[in-house]
Amino acid sequence: MKAIITTKYGPPEVLKIKEVDNPIPKNDEVLIKIKAISVTSGDCRMRAFNPPFWYFWLPMRLSLGIIKPRKPIQGLWFSGEIIEKGIETNKLSIGQQIYARTMDLKFGANAEYICLPETGLIALKPNNLSYEESVSIPFGAISAMYFLNRANAKQDDKILIYGASGSVGIAAVQLGKYIGTEVYAVCSTGNIELVKNNGADYVFDYTKQNLTSLETKFDIVFDAVGKINKSIGHTFLKENGKYISVLTSGHANIDHSKLYYITEMAEKGVLKPVIDKCFSFDQMVEAHRYVDKGHKRGNVVIKL
Repeated sequence: MKAIITTKYGPPEVLKIKEVDNPIPKNDEVLIKIKAISVTSGDCRMRAFNPPFWYFWLPMRLSLGIIKPRKPIQGLWFSGEIIEKGIETNKLSIGQQIYARTMDLKFGANAEYICLPETGLIALKPNNLSYEESVSIPFGAISAMYFLNRANAKQDDKILIYGASGSVGIAAVQLGKYIGTEVYAVCSTGNIELVKNNGADYVFDYTKQNLTSLETKFDIVFDAVGKINKSIGHTFLKENGKYISVLTSGHANIDHSKLYYITEMAEKGVLKPVIDKCFSFDQMVEAHRYVDKGHKRGNVVIKL
């Protein structure tokens, strides 16, 4: 099969297509033909070895590989079809269309096929969405769910979402509207209609408006891209309001219940796919270059 090999840490050009042996499922595993892969900011961070803070350098290096990636076939989120199963599997069936995340730090999604334990992070994809649409939702949605829950977001709260057009931000807009919050979104000029169409009540263009002039106070300030200082964020809060950031407020744990919830919300039309660009498998380098720019609208997907 074809796989994208991360030959060393560095820019997108370290990614190379190579022929490798097809994986063979163990007794408790399923073999999945991959149909689409999500390229997230996390994928690019691991490829480049770009930890968000200096004190993450050593633990990340020990986890991912000292000199080069310990697992050269990287990639986390994917969708596909189960085409073979081990003799001890009994929950999943051949022919089922799924989306999934690779286990722990084993990676492996940047390939044409992958084996995962049947008990792994696998769920049936939303039946109203394509493979590409399905794989575009969970990374942002699971993160947005975590941060909104951490902030105890509830009906009638005023929430300011900075970076509302990215994968996490757009999911937070959608989920915020579902909860019943009043959503104030911050983005650039070209993304105003996008965030409005996804449920934002008010939109501020940071290229034309100075946020410090805002007179509204918020129950929650959510920095969905990690670009506003905590002290600045606190100036917009009501008394007892909560500031949360993708960089400093922890990270989401992923389990089956969250995948099932995403499927349910997608089938209800609450969570909607937002795909900026779709690349082919042999355009993985171009996809990483695009995500590295830091201005994607929603999600970037590789179609196989």
